[in-house]
Amino acid sequence: MTFPALEALPGFEHRFTLRHPDIDVADERAVVVARLWDWHRTQAEEIGFSSSSLCIAEQVHGREVAVLTAPTDEIIAGTDGLISNVPGLVIGIYVADCCAVYLADPRTGAFGILHSGKKGSESGITIHAIEKMQQHFGTRAEDLCIQLSPCIRPPAYEIDFAAQIRQQALDAGVPYAQIHDPGLCTSLDLHRFYSYRMEKGRTGRMLALLGRTA
Repeated sequence: MTFPALEALPGFEHRFTLRHPDIDVADERAVVVARLWDWHRTQAEEIGFSSSSLCIAEQVHGREVAVLTAPTDEIIAGTDGLISNVPGLVIGIYVADCCAVYLADPRTGAFGILHSGKKGSESGITIHAIEKMQQHFGTRAEDLCIQLSPCIRPPAYEIDFAAQIRQQALDAGVPYAQIHDPGLCTSLDLHRFYSYRMEKGRTGRMLALLGRTA
């Protein structure tokens, strides 16, 4: 899956992987992610990046956002968000009901991706990431394009963290017209998406990818 708002930005490539029809995901998270890894790595290659330039956050359901200045083969520990401005680098977040938040700044070339579910949204990871992009890369909120991924939504889930994320972006100064949301609920289409809640935790993960090409 790709998103029109991000496709329209020069200098960036992105993807949101869907459910793989043939990979068994009825297992624990670490086992499933290992099974999906080779396929997910090819997704980065298909959008123009070396597999060695793919950086993934550990995801601990917090609000920490790491600043990346170079590719690393290691998972970025203790983080739920990654930001960078390095050409040739692609960053990724796993989700299975939580929201992947893409941030792209076409003026400075800075970009970020966040894992924002119940806890991340409550703790304001989107605002925190925007502030760090301002601090490290000179990003202005009014220049940002923000894209939300499919995620679980009411009534399937009691908290509308997509609405929280949108409000946080607005509060940070991102114009309403530059915040994009497909409005898709992951719990309603298990042919396309993995859903942690509907599959009681034994499921796969979608991978959200965003990188700078130039």
